[in-house]
Amino acid sequence: MTHNSKPPLYEMDPLGRFSDRASDYVKYRPSYPAAAIDAILDGLGEPSQLTAADIGAGTGISSRLLAQRGLRVLAIEPNAEMRQAAAPHALVDLRAGTSEATNLPDTSIDLVTCFQSFHWFNPVLTLPEFRRILKPGGRLAVVGNLRDRSEPVTLGYTQITKPGSQNDPAENPAQSIDALLASSHFTDVRHCDFANSQDVDIAGLIGRAKSASYIPQSGPAWEKIISDLTELYETHCDDRGLVSLVYKTRVYLAVVANN
Repeated sequence: MTHNSKPPLYEMDPLGRFSDRASDYVKYRPSYPAAAIDAILDGLGEPSQLTAADIGAGTGISSRLLAQRGLRVLAIEPNAEMRQAAAPHALVDLRAGTSEATNLPDTSIDLVTCFQSFHWFNPVLTLPEFRRILKPGGRLAVVGNLRDRSEPVTLGYTQITKPGSQNDPAENPAQSIDALLASSHFTDVRHCDFANSQDVDIAGLIGRAKSASYIPQSGPAWEKIISDLTELYETHCDDRGLVSLVYKTRVYLAVVANN
């Protein structure tokens, strides 16, 4: 089956496929650079006066970054295992819900964020829901860490894990932004990129792969990934015993349309 013939991600068990990976997600997923958070908040006003809805919040990596700036964050995550794995923060209220049914009041939110999650959503149902909960002039931020394939370790990691993905669409999330670009619910869509990297030891390199929803957790394919990642690590590790996975953090910003 070709990549183009696969169903969209929102039809490929987005709720269940992370249930056995929550602990690896907490330990091994990359964070997001401060400059990206700066861009998301720029011009919105005093952070302590803002309420953000972080949709598909996972284990709360992004929710805590926003809360550390002083925002009240309603972290919406449908997967119970991911919610349970999240570290608490006084300004983060972790709730069950989906992108299509957030259970939040109309025009109650200043900022909606989707960190590494938008490609899992059905845009036909999600974008109207985001518009419903956002205040007039409210902002949507769609954020993703894109691997920099010009860097040898990151390219090697991508080449090693791609066969295990079986061309899963989750390996190529960028195309999901097309729905936002075409949407009548949002306007003034723009994007900016920020450098990001993740220094990992061998356990971190293997754990990063294991946290991906499309990677097998056992069997010959997983054993080959471990072997190949170990070889990659041994070839490139520095005197600290670390290698760097290099990302480009891409931030799309959009404003609620007036029409």
